[in-house]
Amino acid sequence: MTAAVYAQPGSGARFDWGFAGAAELGRVCAVLVVVDVLSFTTTVEVAVGRGMRVHPFPWNEQAADYARRVGAVAAIGRRQVTPEHPWSLSPAALSRAPVVPDLVLPSPNGSAISAAASATGLPVVAANLRNSRAVGRWLIRHGYGSNDAPIGVVAAGERWPDGSLRPSVEDQLGAASVLDALSGVPGGLSVEAAMALAALASTPDVPAAIRGCVSGRELIENGFAEDVEIAVRVAASEVVPLLRQGVFSAA
Repeated sequence: MTAAVYAQPGSGARFDWGFAGAAELGRVCAVLVVVDVLSFTTTVEVAVGRGMRVHPFPWNEQAADYARRVGAVAAIGRRQVTPEHPWSLSPAALSRAPVVPDLVLPSPNGSAISAAASATGLPVVAANLRNSRAVGRWLIRHGYGSNDAPIGVVAAGERWPDGSLRPSVEDQLGAASVLDALSGVPGGLSVEAAMALAALASTPDVPAAIRGCVSGRELIENGFAEDVEIAVRVAASEVVPLLRQGVFSAA
């Protein structure tokens, strides 16, 4: 009985962190929303908006082999981009790269969570600050958000060098933006979801907060400020990437 409380029963929209949180909510929710603002779910939304199908994949080292097996192009690290291979986790680079039908997009956080959730057969939606309102509308329109069909919103977070979860400002605010769009669902918000939403309500300038947080500063100081600027364009997109049979495409 005690273990059941971790699934936040009795609410239509629930919130948790990371791989373990996704696994817990995935046991009981009707749909999962994965949020990895810097940069997996932002990059997925940019790619899907340009007509690409995105295959989430957890391991960089094996991504190229997997891409060959499924007839796709494998994205590479930001610093590895060349004119011949411009596809990477960078949403800025991917907004300019030639469109390919299928793209394998590895990352240790949002991509790994999405790939694992897909294996359960649950619908999985990729959300960020750009499309959070569109995602909320799509979920409500499709009947999610009751006690019988709860929504699990998962902030991917980052990793410390030892592999443990580092909760991140950008993903909390991104997840809270989705929860804001879901605040009127018939099942209501869990306490965890309401507390995440409270963080958004107390943040007067979300883009500035993300530029100034650890993850934002890390990208900016490493020369990828454009990736941050793309990610903080709140409500800039109507694209809702939905993971079906292991591939993200437009819902």
